[in-house]
Amino acid sequence: MASIALNGVGKTYAGKSASPVLQDISFAVADGEFVVLVGPSGCGKSTVLRMIAGLEEASGGEIRLDGVRVNETPPARRGLAMVFQSYALYAHMSVFENIAFGLRLARVPKKDLHTSVHTVARMLQLEHLLDRKPPQLSGGQRQRVAIGRAIVRKPRAFLFDEPLSNLDAALRADMRAEIARLHKQLGATMVYVTHDQVEAMTLADRIVVLGPMGVQQIGAPMALYERPANVFVAGFIGMPKMNLVEGAVDAHGRLALGGVPLDWENAAACGSTVTVGLRPEHLVPDAGGAIRGTVALVERLGADSHVHLEVEGLSRPLVVSIKDAPPAPGSAWAVTHAAGALHVFGADGVRIEPRQPAPAGNQINIISEAA
Repeated sequence: MASIALNGVGKTYAGKSASPVLQDISFAVADGEFVVLVGPSGCGKSTVLRMIAGLEEASGGEIRLDGVRVNETPPARRGLAMVFQSYALYAHMSVFENIAFGLRLARVPKKDLHTSVHTVARMLQLEHLLDRKPPQLSGGQRQRVAIGRAIVRKPRAFLFDEPLSNLDAALRADMRAEIARLHKQLGATMVYVTHDQVEAMTLADRIVVLGPMGVQQIGAPMALYERPANVFVAGFIGMPKMNLVEGAVDAHGRLALGGVPLDWENAAACGSTVTVGLRPEHLVPDAGGAIRGTVALVERLGADSHVHLEVEGLSRPLVVSIKDAPPAPGSAWAVTHAAGALHVFGADGVRIEPRQPAPAGNQINIISEAA
């Protein structure tokens, strides 16, 4: 297996109005690590993966495999295997021949080829399908064939480009478990691209969140969930999506949401307008809760329900996730937020941590400097 490192990588497409589509992309993937690139459509995730594979030329920066620069190395010599969204199987060939295709090109002896294909087929539960052709397979089976074709080559690392996006929800869940099992079994270096943050949270050792301005945050899944670095990450990581609403910090550094005081203080943020993040699962029904409103909508999802609560002074309803019987639409309802579960972001979108209130003299100095 191999380590992968991108240092200041960028991409600009030629043309009259050429402008960078990616700038200063930097992250590292350790040997045997599973790293997921996640972000909205159009942010450049697949382009980053294709540059690692050598299918796209980087316009700047360096790409290194095991510490060796490979910017000028052709794809075939990088020793990487890529699994595509479209499967890219040969419809006229059997499953056996599709898996064996790369080995035949490499002139692997027939006995070794058969052993390798059957070993991979057994690993992916494809042995009973080796004589079938791709049109005779389900979507999940085709994807396993595509993965098998990659595994049989024993590459230095695996690159996955949204491999599950063509599958239905049930198959996606099954294939997520399959890919996680393969990573554990092979101990392989894997870079996986998706726009689905559920896939990212369940598969990754670390996540690289990409946005319109490049890399937004890198970290373990729960680190991104618990401490998003900015509003973009806060709104992207977590299901259901975090509530992001406008709040205000008074002259004493105390935070209020729609006129309701919250348990958060930072004297350095005195007098500022901020964005407050509240995860739906961290809002708790409480008859004595300070956050009160009217139930506008209830989404029943089986074991859970999402309650949309309209609160006076807020421009959008708060979504509250509960497991108990939900309130009726149109009824009055109150919630409180779990201790330590507030996320506050400044006008620049960057996270602001709570601090102990400053002495009165220091508060005056801060306000005077801002003025």
